[in-house]
Amino acid sequence: MKELKRNNFWIRGEQNIMQMILVGLLIGAAFYIGMLWTKVQTLEKAGAGTAAVGTGANPTPSAGAAAAPTTAKDLDPVVKDDFVKGNRNARFALVEYSDLECPFCKRFHATAQQMMTEYGDKVMWVYRHFPLDQLHSKARNESMAAECAAKQGGNDKFWAYIDKVYEITPANNGLDPAKLPEIAKELGLNVATFNTCLSSGEMKDAVEADYQSGLKAGITGTPGNILLDTKTGKTLLLPGAVPFETLKQSLDSFMASAK
Repeated sequence: MKELKRNNFWIRGEQNIMQMILVGLLIGAAFYIGMLWTKVQTLEKAGAGTAAVGTGANPTPSAGAAAAPTTAKDLDPVVKDDFVKGNRNARFALVEYSDLECPFCKRFHATAQQMMTEYGDKVMWVYRHFPLDQLHSKARNESMAAECAAKQGGNDKFWAYIDKVYEITPANNGLDPAKLPEIAKELGLNVATFNTCLSSGEMKDAVEADYQSGLKAGITGTPGNILLDTKTGKTLLLPGAVPFETLKQSLDSFMASAK
């Protein structure tokens, strides 16, 4: 009987020790989780106002941060090799650095089309490639496809090609590459010639030249929009998929301030 009581005593003692250990572990775990939660909240607050490259979002500067630039650093002038919609002799231009798989570029494409309808010969729209390879691995190939369309059909076929890509792509790498020659066929291009051009990679340098031009101008995301006064060289950065009302207000002010 004494031996049984002694065993029960030791069992209860071991149970109490285990309970204390478990309580200690729970307290420690709760403390650790609390620290992680606090760290996450701190990081989220610190990251607020920072937009990822290519999101098309316009970040809100955090307190004390330098104001976003309002002019392009070194924008290449519009030349005869640029793809231009509208009046090539227009004084004012919208120069867009764009990615064919960017959902914000897809949205802004319709906005720029509306601009051309409203402003007519007063403004030209210049399209330059700026594929964000880390985000949209298909975009560069699609840019080369548009260049191949232009090789056969010139400026008009280029615009028809990108119009169709933006129309049918789900964006974010959603376009099936098999659609590229189908678009060429739909536009009346020679598909065999188109495929040879695309597979050869001969338009790679043209796309890269646009991309480097964008970097030089200070473009970091898409759509990277720049209003340009071709007479004075004055520029105004208008990044992101801004709505038409914002584009119109900015363009009207930009044109009114011209000398």
